[in-house]
This record gives sequence, structure tokens and C-alpha cells, in this order.
Amino acid sequence: MKIAIIGAGYVGTTTAAAFAHHGHEVFVADNNQEKIKAFQRLKVPFYEDGLEEALKEFIQKNLLSFTTDIKQIIQGCEVIFLAVGTPSLTTGEADLSYIKEAAKEIGRYMNDYKVIVIKSTVPVGTVNYVQEVIQDELKARKSNIPFDTVSNPEFLREGKAMEDAIDPERIVIGSDSERAETIMRTIYKEFRCPNIMCTSPKNAEMIKYASNSFLAAKISFMNELARLCDVLGVDVAEVSKGMGLDSRIGHQFLQAGIGYGGSCFPKDTKALAQIALQRNLSLGIVEAVCAVNETQAQWFLEKAENALGSFSGKQITVLGLTFKPDTDDIREASSLKIIDYLVKKKALISVFDPKGMEHVKKLFPGISYKTDPLQALTNADAAIIATEWKQFTELDWKSAKKVMAQPYIFDGRNSLDPEVMKNLGYVYMGVGRPPL
Repeated sequence: MKIAIIGAGYVGTTTAAAFAHHGHEVFVADNNQEKIKAFQRLKVPFYEDGLEEALKEFIQKNLLSFTTDIKQIIQGCEVIFLAVGTPSLTTGEADLSYIKEAAKEIGRYMNDYKVIVIKSTVPVGTVNYVQEVIQDELKARKSNIPFDTVSNPEFLREGKAMEDAIDPERIVIGSDSERAETIMRTIYKEFRCPNIMCTSPKNAEMIKYASNSFLAAKISFMNELARLCDVLGVDVAEVSKGMGLDSRIGHQFLQAGIGYGGSCFPKDTKALAQIALQRNLSLGIVEAVCAVNETQAQWFLEKAENALGSFSGKQITVLGLTFKPDTDDIREASSLKIIDYLVKKKALISVFDPKGMEHVKKLFPGISYKTDPLQALTNADAAIIATEWKQFTELDWKSAKKVMAQPYIFDGRNSLDPEVMKNLGYVYMGVGRPPL
């Protein structure tokens, strides 16, 4: 089947690669000419493990192409996916301006029956909103071309997106049309997915927000619990391990740290809280999840500074800049809060990250960027681990200690073994873990 995808960002390109993998002919359009030119040169302008290789393969097989000609792909494909950005407004609401513009273009150019599928994360009711926008454009053209709108949220983990897109754990299809549902099932026929759920558009939209907010809640719960464990002299890592043995709870997302980030959890939890407030409801749990995440990094930094004595004039190394390993995404990354805090405290800052440094340079041009972890640690009074990259968890910390000025390790991801670090002669501080 010929599939159009509007939006050549993280979700759009990964989804395109997955459809091409399963034999569909996919056309990706975006109005960002530089981005499209990069894809046409077989270069992905962001990092996602395995994505660039997959795109090269499918482009060469003529299963995948990139263009700025949105009109052409709208008219040439029966199914059109919207995978444009929905960033947060200052109020926390989702910005639907890109969704609206894409819907207008569809209504302006569509020439026969289409299924319009919203892959972007959007507030409940957006499928209906898109339908109205398209209908208004058709009325302006004095046309009554039929179409259906569908919600098909993405559940991609950055760093594992190709795996999740090709072999999804679940597929949710929100549609009120039997015709559209049949077409969606045909699209996903070759996918080895054990769970395909068909429901209403509003239910599908809510499933996405509820899923991300619940996972964020698990993280914030453990981060808040870590603060109590810290006071009581309890090891939160052991608590997490014991909790995870309960099959009703599970181990995933129970690791305490310095907060979640990325393009989904911060945006979606805030948006869900705003959706409720607009209807005169207060989601106390979701609001608390956001509040804990906003303050977790500073709580940890204040503890670290107290242990070191002061950050002022000290050489501090930040290891890890991306919000998680195996991506170059720094959106809402805890490292940005850490660097901002250190700058205000007049620390001397050096950093290293395998993928995220070019992005951070645009925000903090005045700090020192190093080519490897040992170079970053040279003459450091303390190191703060902000992302649990393998380059740090598998680092030769015995050799690292020899180049540091003082052996302080502040592990914001509980990624190292405290006993091992103590035996190497480090002063080690994790999140919610008692000193040995």
C-alpha cells in the first residue's frame, strides 16, 4: 500500500522505516527543506540506533522517499499519517498549530477518499478537530470528497525506536469507521503484534496520555521515595528490587534518579494536567508527578554541593548530556538543569557525551567539551553522572581516579556499584543510597 507521512521528525521517520520494512511504499514529506535534503543524502539529522541504516536500505529499494511536495503525496496515497510536532505551550497545553496546518493542506489538496491517521501525541478530541478543519477546507472548495480520521498513537522508546516500530508490543487504532478500521488492519497485517486494540478515537488519544503519565508517575514515585530513603539510611535500589518482584508492580521504571526528560513524559504529563484544568478538574497525582520531576535534580545537586563543600571555583565534570542513553535527544534533559545550576554557582565545567554535545553547545557555549570521559575527568574535583551511558558504567574508574583532583562521584542515575567505588577510594553519593 502507498502510505504518506507528513512530518520527518523522530516519530515520522521511524514509522516510515517500519512500514517500508513490512513492504509498504512510503512517502515522507516535510516543509523543512534542509531536513529533507539531509534525508535525500542518506543522512539522518538526529541519532536513533539503527535508523540511518534502515532508511538507507529502504531508500535504495525504492520503498521509501523524502520530499517537500506535500500536495503530491496527499494526492498519491490513500492513507496519510500526521506525525508533526505538538510541543508544549507556556501553559503546558499541546500546541496544535502544526496539526492544523497539515489538516488544512490535506483538505486543500485531497482528490479522493483518504484515511487521515494522527500518529502525533494530541489532546483528547483532536481527531474530531482535524475532521472539522478538513471539512472546512473542502467546503471552501465546494467539494464533498469522503474521508475518515483515525487515532493511532505511537509507543516508541527513544534508543529502541526501530525495534518498537517494527515489532510493536501493542497497536491501538481509534476509529468510528469500519472502512477505515479495515484499511488500518490491512496496513498492520504483516506486523507481528500480539495486541491490536480497536476502540474510539477519544479512547485511543487518552490511552497515549495515560500510558506516558503512568510511567512518569512510577519514576517520580521512586524519586520522591529516594528522598525519604536518604533520610532514613535506606537503599532505594534494594527497595526497588524488592518491589519489582511483585508481578503487579514489575521492575520497569522503578529506578530512582535525577528525573525523567525527553520529548514525551514532560510534555504529556503537563498536557494531561492542563486538559483536566480546562474542565475544572485537578489531577493531583499527575500534578505531583510533574512537581517532583521539576525539583529532583536540584535536590540532588544541593546534597552534592553540601558534600563537596562548595561548587564555586571547583572543576566539575558532567558525564552525560542526553536525557537517556542511545539517543542524541537533550529535550528536558536533567543535564541542562545541572549545568545551569553549576554555572550559577560559578563552577568550572567540563562535559562529555557520546552523542549530545553539539546540541548542548548551542545552549552553553562557554563550558568545556571534551573528546572522551578521561579527558573530561582530568583535574576534576567531582564528577556528576547525568546519563547512564555504557561509556561511564564500563569506564576504568581505577585509572580515572588517578587523573582527578578529588575522588568525588555524584551518581545521578545510580549506575555504579557503591561498594566497588568505595573500594577504589572514591567518595560516592547516589540517589537515595546510604553512604558505605
